[in-house]
Amino acid sequence: MNMKTAGIHHITAFVRDPQKTVDFYAGVLGLRLVKQTVNFDAPEVYHLYLGDEQGTPGTIITFFPWPRSRQGRVGGGQVGVTTFAVPKGALAFWENRLAAFDIPFEKTSRFSETYLAFRDGDGLQLEIVEREAGPLSTWSFGGIPAERAIKGFGGAVLYSMEPGRTAHLLQQVMGLERIGQEGAYIRFRSFGELGNTVDVVANPVERGTGGAGTVHHIAWRAKDDSEHALWREHVLEHGFQTTPIVDRQYFRALYFREEGGIQFEIATDPPGFARDEEPARLGEKLMLPEWFEPRREEIEAKLTPFEVREPEVPRQ
Repeated sequence: MNMKTAGIHHITAFVRDPQKTVDFYAGVLGLRLVKQTVNFDAPEVYHLYLGDEQGTPGTIITFFPWPRSRQGRVGGGQVGVTTFAVPKGALAFWENRLAAFDIPFEKTSRFSETYLAFRDGDGLQLEIVEREAGPLSTWSFGGIPAERAIKGFGGAVLYSMEPGRTAHLLQQVMGLERIGQEGAYIRFRSFGELGNTVDVVANPVERGTGGAGTVHHIAWRAKDDSEHALWREHVLEHGFQTTPIVDRQYFRALYFREEGGIQFEIATDPPGFARDEEPARLGEKLMLPEWFEPRREEIEAKLTPFEVREPEVPRQ
């Protein structure tokens, strides 16, 4: 069976404080909160989704804010760096914006591209790169004009404990094309417009520890339920143990751990985040699956309230 994913569907990370997380990703980075719900496996913890205006696959970063979380250590078996793509010519705007908000950053380069590397308040490693591909954002927030706004994922840097095996999986199972190697990085690319470029650190990386400031998993795109079922067969045929297909309300999901230690998910593009809210009202209130509705009062009492608020934008 020959299968190819379009690229990254979403990336999910651990953080501590929901308000600080929303202030950073919505207020500073300008993403839209498209859904606030709970971790379906631990409903005392939020699951927050931020992305483009509609939460299009390839744009969605999600968070489990757990105030009592230990500090994680970024390392092998994780997505080490999450990359956001902005339009060509927008990098200077983002340099100025990060500086204005006193967010330390450094310029780096690989594969003839310039990156702004920085961290969020929990230590999650992020970067911004200019890319031609992908539609411009239609969402403007926090003083960021749409023509300078983050379009979605540029990709990710994978920290593997077995990089050769991870590279083999990306090509032979996920269907990405190996573009080449530059120094410490091997580049792979899929056919999607966003979330389509993945770099693997070529040397083994010492195992990381989960906790605040680390990525829990990376999810790859399946175009619909029919293809999703084929993906499960495909992964099993290649010798990986995968979960049954799980209903996550806004997509179907299956999970497996690749041999470099990284937790992979494959998620369907549909049905999307407008299945239970009007597109204009996405993310405005806590949405619960029907099986949790009888416990709404109990669940809400355990969650720390937060709001999406306009930042005080420094003069740039």
